[in-house]
Amino acid sequence: MADFPYLHGFTTEEQDRLRKQARFGEHTVYQNINLSNVKDLLEVGCGVGAQSEILLRRFPDLQLSGIDRSTKQLAAAQQRLSNLPFAQGRFHLQEMDATAMKFQANSFDGAFLCWILEHVPDPIRVLSEVRRVLRPGSVVYVTEVMNASFFLDPYSPNVWKYWMAFNEYQLEQRGDPFVGAKLGNFLMQLGYHDIHTEIKTWFLDNRYPQARKDCIEYWTELLLSASEQLVAAKCISEEVVQGMKDEMARVANDPNAVFFYSFVQARART
Repeated sequence: MADFPYLHGFTTEEQDRLRKQARFGEHTVYQNINLSNVKDLLEVGCGVGAQSEILLRRFPDLQLSGIDRSTKQLAAAQQRLSNLPFAQGRFHLQEMDATAMKFQANSFDGAFLCWILEHVPDPIRVLSEVRRVLRPGSVVYVTEVMNASFFLDPYSPNVWKYWMAFNEYQLEQRGDPFVGAKLGNFLMQLGYHDIHTEIKTWFLDNRYPQARKDCIEYWTELLLSASEQLVAAKCISEEVVQGMKDEMARVANDPNAVFFYSFVQARART
């Protein structure tokens, strides 16, 4: 299957960024995730295996089946995970459309989705398929963006222009940069039970100067990962890209800067 349109592209640099992103967010993302009783875990949208690596390390008793539509990402994941001693014999990766999975019903007792539904045109169809292939009573964790929450101080006009173009481009690609706020509705509509949602936030100010600087520098990499696509699609100019980079560098070194971003994590059972 050919690689599908993806906001951040499929370069080697982007694959490295995804692994760095997973490590950067690990503490916040996994703080309340408990898969210790799961034996057969389905990871939807495993990509380069960045989250797969964390899952296999944190939960040594599970077997992981990862699916993704990108052949390039899966190849990178296979190579990376194959070189990790703790992952040996514990993962299986397949190219697959998450809206029409090839698995039989009741194949897994847990599912994990992280930063994937924002990129798919029909997230409800994906979650419906997840429910079909899970056994009754299985747990599912879904972690997703809520890009309307982003706040940066001092005010940075090129950053905001860029951020709006970033989100509008994703919407044009039939993704959803605000999907996190909708997870509760989706899960309820599909008949999941015991649905909980949690707002997770990076709120960094003068109390955490080094963490704030690290986060802003990481966020700059995240923004720049889409710059070629945004410029090529004429969503933004090279001047705005450069302005965004300059402003983010200034904010990263501002002694009174504020960074704020929230995302949503949902937990439910079949």
